[in-house]
Amino acid sequence: MATNSEQLNKLYKEYNLDRDKDFFSHSQGWTIIKRNGIDKVQAKAKIKITYDVIHLDDKFAVIKASGQYGDAYIETFGEADRRSNCKNAYHVAMAEKRAMGRVVLKLAGFYEAGAYTEDEAPEFSKDVSDALAEKLYNKRK
Repeated sequence: MATNSEQLNKLYKEYNLDRDKDFFSHSQGWTIIKRNGIDKVQAKAKIKITYDVIHLDDKFAVIKASGQYGDAYIETFGEADRRSNCKNAYHVAMAEKRAMGRVVLKLAGFYEAGAYTEDEAPEFSKDVSDALAEKLYNKRK
């Protein structure tokens, strides 16, 4: 059985992902696929996605995404809570981005290989990840 690294390398090649533009390694060891990488995977795989609003109010949104890739079908959710995990005014769009990213990465095999979307949690973003790494590095000095 292939290791996560071997699986990811195969997927990167299959979907023509660029190390500098489409993903990064989180300081805690996770592989994070950026939004442009997810868009590339969805386009190349021709993953079809539909959305349903499950819950929506001025502070909290839940969007269900249903995706089809060949014979595979999956439903998953994206959520954004302005009180905890989404400080943006556009929490509905964030919930949709999270749902879309999860569908694409799950259907294409990235989740199984240990990769996540940068929208999964604010601490996954490259800027926050780099700032955290810098802070940890400075503490060790």
